[in-house]
Amino acid sequence: MTIRAVLFDYSGTLFRLEQDESWLTELTDHDGTPLDIEAQAELMRRMTAPVGQVVELDAEHVHAWNHRDRDPQLHRKVYLEVLKKSGVPRPEQAVALYDRLIDPSQWTPYPDTEAALKAASERGLKVGVLSNIAFDIRPAFTARGWDAYVDEFVLSFEVGAIKPELEIFRRAVQALGVPATETLMVGDSEEADGGARALGCEFALVDPLPTADRPDALLTALRTHGVG
Repeated sequence: MTIRAVLFDYSGTLFRLEQDESWLTELTDHDGTPLDIEAQAELMRRMTAPVGQVVELDAEHVHAWNHRDRDPQLHRKVYLEVLKKSGVPRPEQAVALYDRLIDPSQWTPYPDTEAALKAASERGLKVGVLSNIAFDIRPAFTARGWDAYVDEFVLSFEVGAIKPELEIFRRAVQALGVPATETLMVGDSEEADGGARALGCEFALVDPLPTADRPDALLTALRTHGVG
């Protein structure tokens, strides 16, 4: 089947929230000891994990975690708890880190993000960004002029559904006006993004490596499915 539309995930696929030493140098644990490099890396992993509960939570926060990408208030509530339980006891430090998490300007694009979006768009394919997210990521694209390559943004907190629920994939393909069977979903999570297969989409998995270590996975995924 010819691919006529491509849906891209955001976090770990097109962009990645990467460790900036300036964010973490002043972080201290309960004893006032600076967090070591390993602890800092684990903190970043917990802030961006696409699926799976990353710390032990009580029932109230489990509910918030499970619905965090539907509701910005629940997202903030549970991530501040995650940060507290991950060695960031001071509320002002946790808030500062959280504010960076939800700031699209702090996210780093993969080296081939622009090329992949442009290649799909210039071939006449419909292009969508489909993300489990609780904040507006459009500024990350408009700041670079890449919104010109994207036909639709389908964001979980705006539509009230999350991957791998069929509803969010259905909303995305309907927005693009292309049948699911002619749509390719590109993402970094077999569990979440791979759910597109249940609707009939093709699926390409990319590894959410640091941006410096993944130069062309998006372009490779497109070529593998006859795009680009």
